[in-house]
Amino acid sequence: MLLIDDAVDTATLVARVRRDLATDGCSVVPDFAGPELRDALRAEGVAAAPHAYYDVETVNVYNTAPDPSLPPGHPAHRTTERGNAFVARDALPAGSVLERLYTDPAFLRFVADCFGLERVHPLADPLSGLVLNVVTPGRGHPWHFDTNEFTVSLLTQEPDDGGVFEYCPNIRTAGAENVDDVRAALEGRFPSRRLALRPGDLQLFAGRYSLHRVTPVTGATARHSAIFAYSERPGVVGTVARTRQLFGRVTPAHRAAEARVRVDRLMD
Repeated sequence: MLLIDDAVDTATLVARVRRDLATDGCSVVPDFAGPELRDALRAEGVAAAPHAYYDVETVNVYNTAPDPSLPPGHPAHRTTERGNAFVARDALPAGSVLERLYTDPAFLRFVADCFGLERVHPLADPLSGLVLNVVTPGRGHPWHFDTNEFTVSLLTQEPDDGGVFEYCPNIRTAGAENVDDVRAALEGRFPSRRLALRPGDLQLFAGRYSLHRVTPVTGATARHSAIFAYSERPGVVGTVARTRQLFGRVTPAHRAAEARVRVDRLMD
C-alpha cells in the first residue's frame, strides 16, 4: 500500500526526511500520492467532510483552560478563536484508502524510519489517530502545539486561496517551554516558515515542539487534510478533555485511559 513510486530510492528519501526533521522539525514528500490516487483521496474527503464536528471555541496555543496562577504575559493568557473541524476515525469508511494507508505495515516502517524510531504504533483511540481536518472558507487553524510527539499528514484537497501551513521550528523542547519565544511568535516577532502544500503531498512534522497554524482559507473550497497520528508506545488514547474539544464526544475507552502516563511535562 506504500505510495512511493518504485523508482524512488527509499533509503535516500528517508535520509533526506531525517535531515529535514533534525534541522527544521518538518519535512515534505511532494506527490507522495500520485495522480492516480489523488481523485480517490479527494472523493473520500468530500464524502466524509459533512460528518465533521464543527465548534467555534476560544483557545490558547496549548489548548488548556484558563490558569490565573500563570504570570502576566504568559502565552497561555493570549486567546483566539478556533473554528476548524475534524471528522473522527469512526466516521471514515472502513476499507478506505486513508484507513488502509494508516495501518499499512510498509507505511508504518517508512514513518518509523523517517523519525528514527524502532517502530511506531497507530493510536488505540477509536476517534483520533486517523482524522480528516476540514478548514472551511473564512476559517483557519490558529497557532497551537500538538498533543502527540509527531504527526504525519496528507493534503487531499487544497483551497482556492489561503490555507497556508506556517510554523516556528523547534520553538520549545521536551524540557523547556521557552515562553519568551512563544510570546514573540504570537506577536509576530519570531521567524516562521510557510509551506504551500499541494494535494498528494505528505508532511512529517514534530508538532509537539513547533508552534504552528493554518492561515485562513479564502474562496469557495475547503481545505482537507488527512492526519495520521502515531506513537512510540502501543495503546495510546487521548484525554477526555481534548477528545471532547475536538469531536464533541468521548467513548468508554477515553474515560478508562485518563490515568495514562505522559511522555513529558509540557503544557498541552
